[in-house]
Amino acid sequence: MSDVIKSQVQKQFAKNAGKYVTSAGHATGADLELLVASSQATPDMNVLDIATGGGHVANALAPLVQRVTALDLTKEMLQAAEQFILGNGHDNVDFVAGDAEKLPFDDDVFDLVTCRIAAHHFPDVSSFVHEALRVMKPGGRLLLIDNVAPERDENDQFYNEVEKCRDASHVRAWRKTEWIHMLEDAGFRMEAMVSFQKRFKFEEWCNRAALPEQERGVLEASMLSAPSIIRKFFDFEVTTNGKLDSFQGESVYIQATKPTHV
Repeated sequence: MSDVIKSQVQKQFAKNAGKYVTSAGHATGADLELLVASSQATPDMNVLDIATGGGHVANALAPLVQRVTALDLTKEMLQAAEQFILGNGHDNVDFVAGDAEKLPFDDDVFDLVTCRIAAHHFPDVSSFVHEALRVMKPGGRLLLIDNVAPERDENDQFYNEVEKCRDASHVRAWRKTEWIHMLEDAGFRMEAMVSFQKRFKFEEWCNRAALPEQERGVLEASMLSAPSIIRKFFDFEVTTNGKLDSFQGESVYIQATKPTHV
């Protein structure tokens, strides 16, 4: 099943690679600014950006550190990221095809490991967490950003179902409490968590995943028929002609450290 999901991820991102480079929600944002500001980047740092996607984190950190390794499962995404980053004049970034759950690196290599808006596509997120810890130097830090599911069961189920309908490569957006548990269970020490409200414009959200028109209509109708308590929680905005304009989600920035004794 894991291989099937990863194949779906590659198929989905291969055909939409360019959209993720130019997507405003990926290219900019307060979450990206916080990550860079909190990175404590120094010119001697060796950084790994897991599931680099459009390469926005790698691009932002490249001028501040010695070396960045941008890793992604999908060849076409790596090519798009490389074109974007090299086009910005950064020549200290390596582009590596690889799996977030089986990182092709030795132990204790990186000062900083980052992963932004990607972990909800990982079939085995626990393996990703353990691998991030393994390749990180003692005292190194993980800076993680991802969309999260609400803590309430019904809201969690609704959000993950609509994400899966929109994009078959979506596995699960985890709850904030689940992230804390997974990270601490693996051996990380939590340092910080910051929540961001994230408004999804329905048309743009569907376009980025290249959702066909018919399936888009079915998804919209399903969302609009959700119970009022769910529509209220996700703060649906509906146009005067009854179309879904946008809804509110949430992402988090998580900062965790690898203890020096591990």
